[in-house]
Amino acid sequence: MGHPYAPPELELPGFVPLKLSQGEILVSYLGASLFVLLAVWLVSGRCGRLSKTDRLLMCWWAFTGLTHIMIEGPFVFTPDFFDEVWKEYSKGDSRYVARDAATVTVEGITAVLEGPASLLAVYAIASQKSFSHILQFTVCLGQLYGCLVYFITAYLDGFNFWVGPFYFWAYFIGANSFWIWIPMLIAIRSWKKICAAFQAEKVKTK
Repeated sequence: MGHPYAPPELELPGFVPLKLSQGEILVSYLGASLFVLLAVWLVSGRCGRLSKTDRLLMCWWAFTGLTHIMIEGPFVFTPDFFDEVWKEYSKGDSRYVARDAATVTVEGITAVLEGPASLLAVYAIASQKSFSHILQFTVCLGQLYGCLVYFITAYLDGFNFWVGPFYFWAYFIGANSFWIWIPMLIAIRSWKKICAAFQAEKVKTK
C-alpha cells in the first residue's frame, strides 16, 4: 500500500493510513492547547502578586512541558499512542513516520529532560523561587539546541521531507518556530534578570 509522504520512495512497511481527518486532529490538538493555556492563566491569577509576564510564562512552560511529555514522549516510547497526530505532522516531516534515529533521539531527550524541567519552571515562577531564571535559561538553551539539531539534520539528510509548500511552512517551519523565538526571548529576559541579581549582590558586598 502506498503512503502520502515525501519522498515517494520512502519505505514504510506495514503503513496504516490516517483514520482521522486533518481538521479533526488539528481541532483536538488546538482545543486541548487552548484549554491548558486558559486554565493556567486563570490559576496563575490566584498565585499572589505575579506580573502578567510571569503568568504568560507559566502558560508557556505548562504548554511546552505537557507537549514534550504527552505528545513527544509517546512518540519515542509508545509509538502507537497519539499515532494519528504524528502521521498528520509527518506530512511536513516524514522523518517522524519513518522513525528516523536522530529525530527519535532528540525527541526522547526533550521528553525526558525538558518536559519535567518545563513543568518545574511553572512551579518556580508561581512560588517565586530563586532558581527560576537559571532554570528557565537552561531549558531555553536546551530547546534552542534541539531546534538547531532538528533543522540541521533535515538539511544534511536532503531537505525533502514534506509533501508540499503548505506543509513545509505550516508544519515544518511554522509549528517549530514557536520553540525558537519564544525560548530566545525568555533566555534574554532571564539572562538580564540573572545579571541584575549578581550586580545587586556585588553592590551589597562592597
